Amino acid sequence: MKNFYKILIRPLLTEKAVDLKDESNYYTFVVDKRANKKEIAEAVERAFDVKVDKVRVVNVHPKPRRYGRFEGKKAGYKKAYVKLREGEKKIEYFENI
Repeated sequence: MKNFYKILIRPLLTEKAVDLKDESNYYTFVVDKRANKKEIAEAVERAFDVKVDKVRVVNVHPKPRRYGRFEGKKAGYKKAYVKLREGEKKIEYFENI
């Protein structure tokens, strides 16, 4: 995967993600299911012009849901926790949260 726009799908803005950003400099993204840690780190570095210290990845499995009498599943996705190096600037996308 060469294009970092296809690796980083969107930032994950939950209450836990915002607390992690404030306390320990971790940023959370929904990423492509086929991306590995090295590709995720390179994509964040190129997209936001920062240096990445560590990447943690979690595969979120699809959950069963009922829609009236029909059964279905919510889509699963891959979530990445990205920690920036000490002294790096904050990612500007998250400044107003």
